[in-house]
Amino acid sequence: MADPVVNFREYLNEEVNKVKGVYYPVRASFLKRKFCKKASCRALHPNPEDEFCFPDIGPNYGIIKKYQQQYRQGVQFKTGFEENGILEPLMVQKTRPDGYMILNGHHRWAAAIRSGVGKVKIKIVNLTQVSDIRKMIENSQSDRRVTLDLDEVVFCGKDDPYVEKPLPFPMNRFFKERIRKGIPALLHVFNQRDVDIWVYTSKYYSLEYIRFLFKHRAVRLTGIVTGTAQKGPHAAANAKTMKEMLEKKYKTTIHIDNKMILRTVSGSKEIEDYPLSGNPETWSREALDILAKINNKR
Repeated sequence: MADPVVNFREYLNEEVNKVKGVYYPVRASFLKRKFCKKASCRALHPNPEDEFCFPDIGPNYGIIKKYQQQYRQGVQFKTGFEENGILEPLMVQKTRPDGYMILNGHHRWAAAIRSGVGKVKIKIVNLTQVSDIRKMIENSQSDRRVTLDLDEVVFCGKDDPYVEKPLPFPMNRFFKERIRKGIPALLHVFNQRDVDIWVYTSKYYSLEYIRFLFKHRAVRLTGIVTGTAQKGPHAAANAKTMKEMLEKKYKTTIHIDNKMILRTVSGSKEIEDYPLSGNPETWSREALDILAKINNKR
């Protein structure tokens, strides 16, 4: 086996060949996700479907060297670099037969390997798999659903004034996302009408985290799709499979965006669009009025 400190590229190729077609993600338990905060660099595996591992793209050694400098300083002084640096945990998924697959943080991992660092901080997440989508569909009795993008529509920035009140202590210490004002009330309407609610995010949230975040807002979610920004041929094939299953399951889909509500019917190319003003102060009331009109058309 290549010495990764001496020849990282050779070590990376060996790792990619070892895990490709053999390793697969599995669900990590709550206790595992809660208490496992560090892992050996040798227990972390590169994701063959990430461009970091592509021969024609590969690692950016300028970025790796920057992180190596941070490791030299950070390990010595134990300060700084909390954001976008070496003390920010690598996002990983538990895998079989062993270890963890890197979702985000390949360059930090490479810098740690090349610096001879033994362990790095990690955050274990359970991303949505095709099998999860299948179970979500099987547990639903509705042929109608509403979809929302968590990153673009539901979650707000720290400077946005039109947000829901934080959850009471101590939940506010765990769930720190700021939710757009009116979103819980809007989703309650769908729960009452037995319309399935599906939320999507490109970020690496665990399924359980999103489910409990909304549960504490008294909202019941049917579908949660995380990590939609994953790349590679398998990710594309999985996304296609998920789409086909959902189109087969739901007769009607309502998609709520920042400035538009769209209604589509399975098997039809026609799309009904209802514009929203985009005014954050009146957004939820406008959406509720439109949804009442759509409901009356059924």
